[in-house]
Amino acid sequence: MKNIFCTLLLLIVGTTTFAQSSSELLVLSAIVKDKTIPSAEVIFQKNGETSITKYTNSNGIASIPEQFRNDSEVIVIIKKEGYSPLITKCLCEGLTYAISPTMQELDGMRIVLSWDNSPQDIDSHLSYAGGYVCYYKKESSHAILDVDDTDGYGPETITITKKEQGKKYVYAVHNFSDKELINNSNLSNVSRAKVFIYIGNTLIKTYTMPTGLKGTIWIPFLIDEMGNIVNVGDFKNATSWEGVSTILRNYRFDGDQSVVTSSDKSESTIINRKGEEEYHAGNLENAIFLYQSAIELNYKNGQAYSNLGLAFQKLNKEAEALWANRKAIDLASGSKAHVVRASSYYNIAKIYEKKQQWQDALDNYKFAKNNREHRAYNEGIVRMTAKLR
Repeated sequence: MKNIFCTLLLLIVGTTTFAQSSSELLVLSAIVKDKTIPSAEVIFQKNGETSITKYTNSNGIASIPEQFRNDSEVIVIIKKEGYSPLITKCLCEGLTYAISPTMQELDGMRIVLSWDNSPQDIDSHLSYAGGYVCYYKKESSHAILDVDDTDGYGPETITITKKEQGKKYVYAVHNFSDKELINNSNLSNVSRAKVFIYIGNTLIKTYTMPTGLKGTIWIPFLIDEMGNIVNVGDFKNATSWEGVSTILRNYRFDGDQSVVTSSDKSESTIINRKGEEEYHAGNLENAIFLYQSAIELNYKNGQAYSNLGLAFQKLNKEAEALWANRKAIDLASGSKAHVVRASSYYNIAKIYEKKQQWQDALDNYKFAKNNREHRAYNEGIVRMTAKLR
C-alpha cells in the first residue's frame, strides 16, 4: 500500500534533488519535508586540531574541511537561531542532518531519524497505550509523524506533544525497503542510521545504528511509565506496519544488559565534580556540558542527572529539567536514595507550579513527601490543594 501511495505522490509532485557531493553535508528541517536550512553554522571539531566553522549555503549545503573527512572522531555541531543545536560524532560525507525547531511543550519530545541513501525507505514507529504513529497512521493522541521520507537520508520525525504519565512508549525503526528479507543485515550494516531525541531546546540523546546485527526492525529505546528514556538496542523482524505494531504493542524489555567499566565510572565521577565546580562558579552552560559528558561515560550516574536537572532549571529549561530529574529518581540508590528522590520530585513540582499545572505539581509534592518529610513539601501540598478547590 505504501509503494502505491508513494508512486502516486511522485507522479503528482515529482522528486526533490539536492546537488550534494560526497564532500558535503546537507542540513534540513526536522519537521518540514525537504525544507533546507540556509545560513546554519556548522562547526567541525577534533581533539588536538583547530575547530573550523562553515555555513550552509542557500541550498542548506556546507562543505566538509578536507582534514575532517572520513573520520569517525570528528564532532560536528550545527546551530541555527530558533533550532536546537545538534551535536554528534560524524562520518559526515554525503549525509543529511535534520535540526529540530525549539519545542515549547513542557512534556514534549521530538524523535528525528536520519540515514544514508540505502535502504531508501526506512520508517519510524511509535507505540503506546491508546496510540500508534507511523507512515500509515500519521497522527494519534498527542503525537504526530511530521515527516515521512521514502527516498533515502531522511529525516523521519515523530513529535510527542505531551508525554502521558503512566504510559510506556516504544520506538522502532523499520526497514521498509527490505521488509520481505527476514534476518537481513541491511538496516544494521548499510543504513548508518541515527536517532536524535530532543526535549525543549536540547538534544538529549543520540542513538547510532549498531553493525553486524540482523533484522528488519531496530528498537533503540523506549520511554517508561515515569518518562525515563531507557536504552534497548533490540532487533526483530516484520514484513508490514501491522507486524511492527504487533511487536511493539506486546514488547517486553528484559532490562539493559550493558556494562559500565570501572574506569568509565571513575572518570564520570571526576567529570561530574568538575561540572559542580563550574555550576558553583556560575558557568551553567559549561556545567551542563560536563554533566552530559559524565552521563555519556556512565549512564547510571544518578548524581550527574540530579545536577543536570538543577542546572537546566537555573537556565529556565524546564522541559529538560523535568527529564533529568525523572532520570535521577529512576537511578537513585544507596542510603541517600530517598533524599535524591524527594529533592528531584520537589524540583519537578516547582516546575509544574511555575507553569500553573496545579494537579501535576500537587502529585509531585506528595511524591516528595512520601520519600522524606520536609516543611517545603507540606507547604507545596497546601498551596496546590488550595489552587484546585
